[in-house]
Amino acid sequence: MLDRLFAPRSIAIIGATPKADKVGNTILRNLCAVRDSTRSVNETRSRIYAVNPKYTEVLGLQCYPSVSRIDERVDLAVVVVPASHVPEILEECGRSGITNVIVISAGFKEAGRDGAVLEAELVRISKRYGIQLVGPNSLGVINTHAGLNATFGKVMPMSGKIAFLTQSGAFALAVIDWAIQARMGLSKLVSLGNKTVLDESDFLEFLATDDETEVVTMYLEDIRDGRRFMKIARRISETKPVVVMKSGKTEAGTKAASSHTGSIAGSVEAYRTAFRQTGVIEANSISELFDFSLTLARIRLINGGIAVVTNSGGPGVMAADEIGRLGLQFAAFDRATIEHLRELDMANVYNPVDVRGDADSEKFGNALNIVAADNRVGAIIAILSPTAPIAFETAGEYLLKVNEHTPVIPVFMSADAIAATVERLKQHGITNYFDPVRAVEALYAVMKYSERRTEVSTVPPRFNVDRTAVERILALHERDETGMGLGSESFAVLEAYGIPVPPYGAAKTADEALAIADRIGYPVVMKVLSPDIMHKTDVGGVKLGVERDAVRETFFELVHRAERYTSARRIAGVLVQKKIEGGREVIIGLKRDAHFGPLLMFGLGGIYVEVFKDVSFGIAPLSDKDALAMIKAVKAYRILRGTRGEPPADIISLVDLLLRFSQLSTEFPAMLEADLNPVKVFAKGKGCCAIDFKLVTEGGKKRK
Repeated sequence: MLDRLFAPRSIAIIGATPKADKVGNTILRNLCAVRDSTRSVNETRSRIYAVNPKYTEVLGLQCYPSVSRIDERVDLAVVVVPASHVPEILEECGRSGITNVIVISAGFKEAGRDGAVLEAELVRISKRYGIQLVGPNSLGVINTHAGLNATFGKVMPMSGKIAFLTQSGAFALAVIDWAIQARMGLSKLVSLGNKTVLDESDFLEFLATDDETEVVTMYLEDIRDGRRFMKIARRISETKPVVVMKSGKTEAGTKAASSHTGSIAGSVEAYRTAFRQTGVIEANSISELFDFSLTLARIRLINGGIAVVTNSGGPGVMAADEIGRLGLQFAAFDRATIEHLRELDMANVYNPVDVRGDADSEKFGNALNIVAADNRVGAIIAILSPTAPIAFETAGEYLLKVNEHTPVIPVFMSADAIAATVERLKQHGITNYFDPVRAVEALYAVMKYSERRTEVSTVPPRFNVDRTAVERILALHERDETGMGLGSESFAVLEAYGIPVPPYGAAKTADEALAIADRIGYPVVMKVLSPDIMHKTDVGGVKLGVERDAVRETFFELVHRAERYTSARRIAGVLVQKKIEGGREVIIGLKRDAHFGPLLMFGLGGIYVEVFKDVSFGIAPLSDKDALAMIKAVKAYRILRGTRGEPPADIISLVDLLLRFSQLSTEFPAMLEADLNPVKVFAKGKGCCAIDFKLVTEGGKKRK
């Protein structure tokens, strides 16, 4: 538990100094300033100890040569010494029974190899003594409700209900300054630093049960344990919104991919998928990060459509356009609302309501009241331009009264004229937006969060499969010194998990190819088998619709073509399979992400998948809901659903296939990349069938 980290009864600043320009001095001053203030009766007055062998007194406090000389057991140590001395200090903290440590010092893995060695030593010491370590390279920690400012920022934000976790200390300083100006109250602030011991998941888990926090806002550059993060984020987002801005979404790792899925799926997709599946709201800019957080701090649910009330037609149309673009519900007023608005002599009585540029504040307020009384309205965007008749202070009072029962987002489009009104709104936790688009986007975040809360989470299904058969196939592949890889055995992997495949056989000679074709029936498809040729159509390694009289000739033709790209000993033969007619083609793929595990892809199949990239993603294990959401997310879903008289495809069987493949991917971590491409989906009730399967395993990749 992190209770004593955020509300310590005693704090030691190791590296405290009387020198005003030093971090150790700033942190000590911050702690003493809060201790000596009367900010809140709820705040814990911590006993503060200065530690530095160079001094006997710092800022009027007795200064101890080491933490071991302090008479009581210290709840929290803040370390501000050169990096080379931190391990010995941490060791001393451990021996003294201190289990919460913030390491402000920089110069660890972010500084290079020597720093990384020092950081590894911090991990070892922390494990030995059970130390909950924040940092190193951290700005520190703030708990406004306990009066704790263990940072080297020079100001303390006001108390509130938004927690902020960040990997950037400099960004944290900027946020503190901005929060004070914006009157955004914070509950906790944590500068994660290098996340050597405690990371975002540890703090997220603590904040899930923190009564002082209602919204968690995060700036992250990476997530160390993606699967743990997803588990905790899914749980906390059921009761508290989590808003994340993720930077560093690089695609550099995709260039070495050998499957279609590997070429398309990068880290950006993994993070976005993880956020979506767990109900985390993703922000793509700093303004979105705090727009969403501030709005979610006061609005959790929108019961009805969005109404716009404005004295300026242009901004009203901007808001309406954005509402339509994001798919928000646009409120349709009932007859009584329209009649009441007509009585006020409006330019437009329908949504968006235009009170006209000559309207005064009273007329604007009356329009707000009429619209808010409509049961079909769940939230209102109130847009005001600085026309001569408008008194923003009066309009603001109307808005505050309406906001007591119907959420209102103000868009008061002025500067100096609205300063006092904006400050009044801030006191009630209401943010004003100059841009109507930002206001709509903030409500969109509320909609996404409320949708997540109303969804019923389902447990991923478990199928009765032949796992032993797959273990045997992959083990043989691992021991295969030739590195030939999986040929027709790849279809056996699918069959073991109940995934339908066409009748098939692998032929090493032309006579074997003919015998297989005679057994499974004509026409057949013939494909060259070689671990060096992943995409067979690119090299002419596939022949469709082969009849009996062409089987032998086709066998030799395919082998000859393959020999242009690899040696004869790297050609395992030719796969002969029954040609499956009809159906719609889709792709199901896998790429194992380093942080989140199996990242599955679904989309338009065939050879054009990398061109059109009409794909969606899900992180395994998938639930029924996840699988269906992946299918519905692609544009090709309209084709699967049936268009222009065509019957709908068998979506149920496609969901079943996705779920089975999801289970396969989670149970065999050696599977790095895979494509089921194409998968043919037949008419409703007729099932689906995997026509081709490409698989890259850990062992096979090492041999290449």
